[in-house]
Amino acid sequence: MVKGMRNKLPIGIQSFEKLRTENFVYVDKTPSIYQLVHENVPYFLIRPRRFGKSLLLSTLKAYWEGKRELFSGLAIERLEKNNPDAFSPYPVFSFDFSGENYENTPVEEVLNQHLSRWEEIYGDRYRDGTPGYRFERLLEMAAEMTGRRCVVLVDEYDKPLLDTMEDHARTAQIQSVLKGFFSRMKKADDFIQFTFITGVTRLNKISIFSEADQLRDISLSADYANLCGITEKEMHQYFEDEIAALAERRKMTTEECDAALRKQYDGYHFHPGSESVYNPYSLLGALLDKDFGSYWFETGTPTFLTRKCKDTGFDARKLTDGTLWASEGKLKGYMGNSLEPVPLLYQTGYLTITDVDRDARAYTLAFPNEEVKYGFVECLMHEFVANCGAGSGNDIFTLRRTIERGELDRIKEVLTSLFVNITLKADPFEQVFQAVIYLVFTLLGRFTLCEMHPYSGRIDCKVETKRFVYLFEFRRSGADEAFKQTDTKDAVLPFAADARKEMKIGVSFDSQTRELQDWKVLEVTR
Repeated sequence: MVKGMRNKLPIGIQSFEKLRTENFVYVDKTPSIYQLVHENVPYFLIRPRRFGKSLLLSTLKAYWEGKRELFSGLAIERLEKNNPDAFSPYPVFSFDFSGENYENTPVEEVLNQHLSRWEEIYGDRYRDGTPGYRFERLLEMAAEMTGRRCVVLVDEYDKPLLDTMEDHARTAQIQSVLKGFFSRMKKADDFIQFTFITGVTRLNKISIFSEADQLRDISLSADYANLCGITEKEMHQYFEDEIAALAERRKMTTEECDAALRKQYDGYHFHPGSESVYNPYSLLGALLDKDFGSYWFETGTPTFLTRKCKDTGFDARKLTDGTLWASEGKLKGYMGNSLEPVPLLYQTGYLTITDVDRDARAYTLAFPNEEVKYGFVECLMHEFVANCGAGSGNDIFTLRRTIERGELDRIKEVLTSLFVNITLKADPFEQVFQAVIYLVFTLLGRFTLCEMHPYSGRIDCKVETKRFVYLFEFRRSGADEAFKQTDTKDAVLPFAADARKEMKIGVSFDSQTRELQDWKVLEVTR
């Protein structure tokens, strides 16, 4: 790089060839590419959106097409040094399902576009057959014409299904088409050298995994846990200057900047005990803008997921209390009609592995970082409560200001309005009410110290600001009963030497009218 010039950060660059020929920074993943191509088995990988899957497949495509010059200076050039067959060109069939909206575009049309293009090269005498039959014959003809087996790369195989997931009839039709198509790959195995299929989810109902059961799922493999994403070591190896520039812009030390980046964008684990990785899209966005924005989350709102959480009665408090877990089988496979949102939340990147019970092969899950945590909770809040957006007067920013100022009447007004605007009418309402309390104070925790872990089991929520300490107790019964929990000597022991004003607030709600019923405040004097 010429002195004084900035590195070109590959935000949104999915073409390996463009990245290499136009001198974008490439985080070298070719040691893993080398391992993949020489193990020579069919692979399947799920990773969240914008996590580098398309670039990975583009890199594999360049390798199998024999574009040796693109790999100059990378690890794989050294690894392949004594291999006379390295970078020999193979016929590559690369499918990309990511570029269409399948609510409007038939999946058959996308398949036909791909197949017609290859039929111009390898022959079209089977063009009147089904997509699956045409593909099988294309693989055979390509192998015969070139003298080499074929390479099949499929990017975002599940997008047609995810786009139409709430239209069950359309989803069933797409499942049938894709099942028939992918089943032909198994029949054409003699003509296939290498297969790699990616997606955001493993949708078992598509039958790709029973019809093409030779696929090796590496989604939870220790060997490939860091295949997508950026490790801490890689971040400092490739982006040290950008980190320094971000720290300077934000008036932080390098250590403070590292900690902020880690807290905001790191934390993904794709195998228990593996090194964590950063979300590459968000990390690069922050380094380019020199700011800590919500880059990945803002590229797609998880409306379907938050609605599923609400409709299935999912206990939102489990997202952060350390009690959320799933078996390995559930993390790997998601049934489209399942009532469980947890596997889909993991596969789509809103949850990550934090611990494992190896005997039971059960994984503890949580939010990977603050970008995901606060973005998802805010979206979930809008599912549970109407009219709580910015500027409504019932939003989290208003509540934050009133709490920082100690405006008790206004705090009461905001909370009352939030309870009244709860949209879910299902019973038991107490669970819904508790979920809303959790969402409200989780969001508040982004701006002030907020804990929902009770002291000696007595306090529902503690909020600390520069001037005040609030101890909230929320109960279905009267506020007097709530005070029996908060108004004890033990409850104030942690703050005995604290100069801030402490206020204990007992709140109750009416499960019939679903309105705030009582509100009592006790100010502690010292």
